[in-house]
Amino acid sequence: MISSLLKKIFGTKNDREVKNLRKIVAKINDLEPEYEKLSDEELKNKTNIFKERLANGETLDDILVEAFATVREASKRVLGLRHYDVQLIGGIVLHQGKITEMKTGEGKTLVATSAVYLNALAGKGVHVITVNDYLAKRDRDQMSRLYGFLGLTSGVILNGLPTEQRKNSYNSDITYGTNSEFGFDYLRDNMVDSLDKKVQRPLNFCIVDEVDSILIDEARTPLIISGAAEDKVKWYQISFQVVSMLKRSYETEKIKNIKEKKAMDIPDEKWGDYEVDEKSRVIVFTEKGVKNVEKILKIDNLYSPEHVELTHYLNQALKAKELFKRDRDYLVRENGEVVIIDEFTGRAMEGRRYSDGLHQAIEAKEGVNIAGENQTLATITLQNYFRMYEKLSGMTGTAETEATEFMHTYGLEVIVIPTNLPVQRKDDADLVYKTKNEKINAIVDRIVQLYEKGQPVLVGTISIKSSEELSELLKKKNIPHNVLNAKYHEKEAEIVAQAGRYKSVTIATNMAGRGTDIMLGGNAEFMAIAEVGSRDAENYTEVLEKYQEQCKEEKEKVLALGGLFILGTERHESRRIDNQLRGRSGRQGDPGESEFYLSLEDDLMRLFGSERVMVWMDKLKLPEGEPITHGMINSAIEKAQKKIEARNFGIRKNLLEFDDVMNKQRTAIYQSRNEALAISNLKDRILGMLKRNVTEKVFARFSTEMREDWDINGLNEYLKDYYNYEEEDDKAYLRMTKEEYAERIYTILENRYNEKEAQIGSDFMRKLEKYILFEVVDNRWREHLKSLDGLRESIYLRAYGQRDPVTEYKLISSEIFEVMIENIQEQVSSFMFKVMVSSEEEKIENNEDEEEVNEVVNEGDSCPCGSGKAYDKCCGRL
Repeated sequence: MISSLLKKIFGTKNDREVKNLRKIVAKINDLEPEYEKLSDEELKNKTNIFKERLANGETLDDILVEAFATVREASKRVLGLRHYDVQLIGGIVLHQGKITEMKTGEGKTLVATSAVYLNALAGKGVHVITVNDYLAKRDRDQMSRLYGFLGLTSGVILNGLPTEQRKNSYNSDITYGTNSEFGFDYLRDNMVDSLDKKVQRPLNFCIVDEVDSILIDEARTPLIISGAAEDKVKWYQISFQVVSMLKRSYETEKIKNIKEKKAMDIPDEKWGDYEVDEKSRVIVFTEKGVKNVEKILKIDNLYSPEHVELTHYLNQALKAKELFKRDRDYLVRENGEVVIIDEFTGRAMEGRRYSDGLHQAIEAKEGVNIAGENQTLATITLQNYFRMYEKLSGMTGTAETEATEFMHTYGLEVIVIPTNLPVQRKDDADLVYKTKNEKINAIVDRIVQLYEKGQPVLVGTISIKSSEELSELLKKKNIPHNVLNAKYHEKEAEIVAQAGRYKSVTIATNMAGRGTDIMLGGNAEFMAIAEVGSRDAENYTEVLEKYQEQCKEEKEKVLALGGLFILGTERHESRRIDNQLRGRSGRQGDPGESEFYLSLEDDLMRLFGSERVMVWMDKLKLPEGEPITHGMINSAIEKAQKKIEARNFGIRKNLLEFDDVMNKQRTAIYQSRNEALAISNLKDRILGMLKRNVTEKVFARFSTEMREDWDINGLNEYLKDYYNYEEEDDKAYLRMTKEEYAERIYTILENRYNEKEAQIGSDFMRKLEKYILFEVVDNRWREHLKSLDGLRESIYLRAYGQRDPVTEYKLISSEIFEVMIENIQEQVSSFMFKVMVSSEEEKIENNEDEEEVNEVVNEGDSCPCGSGKAYDKCCGRL
């Protein structure tokens, strides 16, 4: 009570923040008359003046007001668009390294330009991240005219772009692209063998468009670069054949108490083979199921150590069977490719695959070609990638509900920017029906009613299957409509742009990050381009004017009918996705209306809220087809969504906790690797490894106080195996301390190293050092990632011993990392002594010996050096 009274008197923290920002905007506005008088050349020259002032010690904040005034004036002249005050407020928030929340239709693409221009003046590069290639290219193409006018360069990173073009784009003042392209480029940059192959510059300033979609929704899936691993395709096929014979136990899932199950004394044959917990997405075998699997596969004990991998394949097959649905979670292309559908945007996630064998399990389920399993070569979470930027900011229409997570994970504050004009959309209470059929019938009736009335309607579904089922029903009613889902994504912009036309019916699978405004009456520009082909066509202006008049007339009709009607066919797990759908209506002060239709058979209601609602329905004795609307239902739905959001936050938080451990190790490896890339002569570094390794081995075998107990034989055997070193004075160690003996061995090996260099030449030796160092580091890092994957899978068992899995993971992974570093320095120094390099003359002279070697090591055989590569592609190549 007291806090709400204080808020009324003093306003919220957000209100106070916006009020302070308005003072800065007032200063920008004061400059407008002065800047309007500048010639184009004078306005363009502002960029050079700002750069000089920064070079002389001024900060970006010092020039903010003038830079923003410059962008606004240039935008008016080049784009014909003048920044509203609220758009300037949004730009300041972005520059401050915060998240700006602005309603759909407020022009976020233009909002970013002021912050982008100001930060690009520092010459360190600005990255603008969008959710797909289409939007990245569109936004860059639109805004490059503005940046080019002001003397700044801009580039775009698209899927499949050649390395040289990527490098050029990253070297631009402003670079547009998608989160996955930027993340994968970072990983690839840390796998190259020379600095000139890197494409990215140091990560400076980044603006993430649809920041909630990228930094929250997609953050559950890490970016992984992988290579082919051992082929185990047949096991995915066998596993799915096995689980296809098993039955789900629906009865036991209703009984949560174990004692209650036992007390019921129902015979085994009545139970199913496995139980599914859809809320937590966990599947477990029943005792009956275990027995059946053992019987089918003819094995004694499914849970014996030798069947650990088999159990994993079976679990993934069960997940594919029960939890992952075609046309909801993934689609199958005509060529048999299984493509993931982004649950938040409804888009096909090209090039992305489920990890841990799940994708292969789905391919086995669908009976398509199963791709070989991959081994992780490099990986990073989106959280850790974006936290590497010097300054990070973002913009979206819906971030406030996730403000806690943004602050906890990224240290990003959310500022809600008021709309340019008041929102006039009417948001109706949800309608809840008993069955899905009742709900669908009501939806179809409502769409027919709206169509006959002429009011445009945007229908939001949560799966491709739902959108196609609804489309079929509308066809039977002869209602013309457009369908937008992952199968028709190439028509996306055109479909979205025209969704506000008179008598328009559009069915869309989620509306997050569509990037195109729905304009009431239609989008004249899209219509003109559709007729003449492009903006460059001779008659483009004439045709555009024709459609502008038509759209204006249609807009008046639509406004009179109440604007765009939003019809949600189901509630999403996340409140943000529902809000994004609603936000498509009521753009820039337009009228509009939104209404959600639900049934007790919807996943959200069935899993989280149907029991209480069913009680209310029974009490009211509602006839079939009659919905219930009540504030208590909306409250129950919101509580269910908050529960799921909290659970998903927990999943992301857990993923980040584990990746934070790996991140320190990854940073250390990549930093050392980059330092080595920058050094032309690695001799001192490799000799340092040699000295440390020799000293450690001497001290380990001479660890006792009694000299006669020193393991000289073990040491000699090791030195011979790793460095081709044979001790000439077998009594030398008796006359020396451990330190002296280690120094003696190192000095002899150092001399041999110098002799080898003199023999083959310093230039070639430098190349050899780099080649061997990076080969060993990259191989050991890959092995380390594989070890960490295995550790992650098994670490949760520690919880049964009352130990925290994350703490245990930190301790064990640190030990594994230390062992890896020791192995790297041992193998690098060893390989430098083992690699044999021959001149052409020696090869001819020793032809017979070469044939003998080839009898032992044939082309394609594993290299004796232990790198895991084929001989002819490793030491044999040298």
